[in-house]
Amino acid sequence: MKLGLGNIRNMDDALSLYDDMSSTRTLPSVIKFNQLLSSVVNLKEYSSAMYLFKDISYNLGINVDEYTMNIALNSYCLSNHADFGFSVLGCFFKRGCVPNVFTFSTLLKGLFQENKINEAQELFRKMGVVTYGTVIDGLCKSGNTPMALELLGVMEKGSRSCKPGIRIYHIYSTIIDSFCKYERIESFLKDFHQMSEKGIPPDVVTYSDLICSLCNLSRWSEAKMLMEKMIGCKKYPNVIRFSNLFNELCKEGLVDEAADVIDIMKQRNVKPDTIKYISLMDVYCLQGRMDEARNVFDSMSNNNIAPDIWSYSTLMNGYCKKKKIDDAMQLFLEIPQKGLEHNVVTYNTVLQGLFHCGRDSCALKLFDEMHAVGILPCFYTYCNMLDELCKNGQFEGALSLLDALEHKGGGDHRRHISYNNIVMSGLCKAKKLDSARALFNDLASKGLQPNEITYTHYPHKRML
Repeated sequence: MKLGLGNIRNMDDALSLYDDMSSTRTLPSVIKFNQLLSSVVNLKEYSSAMYLFKDISYNLGINVDEYTMNIALNSYCLSNHADFGFSVLGCFFKRGCVPNVFTFSTLLKGLFQENKINEAQELFRKMGVVTYGTVIDGLCKSGNTPMALELLGVMEKGSRSCKPGIRIYHIYSTIIDSFCKYERIESFLKDFHQMSEKGIPPDVVTYSDLICSLCNLSRWSEAKMLMEKMIGCKKYPNVIRFSNLFNELCKEGLVDEAADVIDIMKQRNVKPDTIKYISLMDVYCLQGRMDEARNVFDSMSNNNIAPDIWSYSTLMNGYCKKKKIDDAMQLFLEIPQKGLEHNVVTYNTVLQGLFHCGRDSCALKLFDEMHAVGILPCFYTYCNMLDELCKNGQFEGALSLLDALEHKGGGDHRRHISYNNIVMSGLCKAKKLDSARALFNDLASKGLQPNEITYTHYPHKRML
């Protein structure tokens, strides 16, 4: 190392030393990194200290200890971001460490320095609940959820400050999430109704988290029943919770239930955005339910949301996958009529659809039109063209396009070897081994090196 820990005079020295430390084959111990962080804090470069802490923890994978985390928490407080210090508390338990007196005193000192007297007093007054909550969160993150639930029972019986409030709701939600994450949801569902009996009725956050977790476990009927119960209790998610629930249902393919969420949003005067409609269309298209996808597309205009270019692309792609190319072409022609501009995605979508339906001449004509209107084909366009031409036996056209690409010059060599791989693969599948061999032997003269795909997918021994 060029510099030692005792020779740091400025941030350039610190960063230079950090680069040396992080690039060694065997990384230094956490103690050395702690000393470096302390030096950075002494330079009053608090933001740099926080950045290095994150890099050490997550990128280098150093097993930081309580000293490292206390340095990070102190940096947040010294930079007038004491609120962020609470996130460091979570790191303590996640890594099996326990916050000490210095941890809490630093946090309180930071709150006082920012003149957040009320927050500091509240932290003193509710130290029991906060501490319990932090411990419970740590237990849940380490997978020890049953013990967390037992600790919650102790808190409810013995703590005067344990009254319904945001913190208690958060603790319940933390335990719910942990039970679901570790597939112990049965244990919690049995006690779910007890929240109301304890004067802590499940809020919309708790309901939403539990519904999403049931979806993750493929327990669709229970998720739907719980959603109906939530709505029956007049607990309606905000737009963020609606979005999370909607996304979870779409991800699991529960498109009808996702559509119900859209309906509920509209009833609650929460306007779904374009992305929701596109997501819904996409799932319908993936399931081949094109009539429903088209209904969603049409409903956008009925709800004063003009379909954008991605809405058109999604529906066109669904039609092309179902080989309903005429419907896709109708949408394609409608795009400029709606004041929208085509892009490479719309052209790629229809090109692939035309090839899949065996309408090669129309595809080639559209490819020429793409150039004429000034839309440049991308890597995917060329790969798709070469692949489809080969699949349809149009090897002369494929070789002609490949030759044009190579004479065009420029571009990444990795792209050009990919183009050659596609054509060689097509020739081999069509048993045109002489042509494939000739193309393979020409790679060196083109300045191209065969890659793993070349040797993995092609019978190169027969081509040599």
